[in-house]
Amino acid sequence: MKHEEHNSRRDFIKKASIGGLATLSIPGLVSSALAVEKAKRVQLKKNDIILFQGDSITDAGRKKDDMKANSASALGSGYAFMAAADLLQQYPDKTLSIFNKGISGNKVYQLADRWEADALALKPTVLSILIGVNDFWHMKRGNYAGTLEKYRNDYRALLDRSRQQIPDLKLIIGEPFAVAGIKAVDETWFPAFNDYRKAAREVAEQYGAAFIPYQSVFDKAQQLAPGEYWTYDGVHPTIAGNRLMAQAWLETVKG
Repeated sequence: MKHEEHNSRRDFIKKASIGGLATLSIPGLVSSALAVEKAKRVQLKKNDIILFQGDSITDAGRKKDDMKANSASALGSGYAFMAAADLLQQYPDKTLSIFNKGISGNKVYQLADRWEADALALKPTVLSILIGVNDFWHMKRGNYAGTLEKYRNDYRALLDRSRQQIPDLKLIIGEPFAVAGIKAVDETWFPAFNDYRKAAREVAEQYGAAFIPYQSVFDKAQQLAPGEYWTYDGVHPTIAGNRLMAQAWLETVKG
């Protein structure tokens, strides 16, 4: 691991020394990642109720007994909080209500188990979901009997259920991502994990959702700093990684 970190830092310094960072910035690299996708954007409207859902990346240590919208403790310390802060600052006239109901360790079927209380009862008008890394990671570690097909089918069933109750629901789907060579994420993740990324993209296309290509965003971010600057274990983002994710999320909405 120390050898990998040394090589990562050495490569970064080499890029910096030849001027490779001169024209790069976080907003610029995020925009370039999304431009390749020709990404769909979600139009925000007055009184929108925005719900972030997912696993630990979304959870980010939120206080789960705080049920209020727009509450710092209820939003956690991750990308959902950062995106919410920017939204509330940029659009005070829209009276947005923003919730985070991510729970650490969740897979898609566990979202479904709590979907009535933690999603549908809130009557969201914008639903953002980032899920999939645990569906793969826990299966890989041998403590979950899931498959790629189960992930895909569970995801579709969850969105069908959501659209049945909230027909006009606007969807944002985040791509599961992993930064190779950092602690938990080694070469044995690939190419199998890429199929989960592809499945999330296919689901987004099928349901007309805005899609956030987080893998491309993190890949491009390594032109600015090594992977461990953005994620401390290959999966969970650092403060800088959360800011990166929030920037990408904000690029998928418009006021």
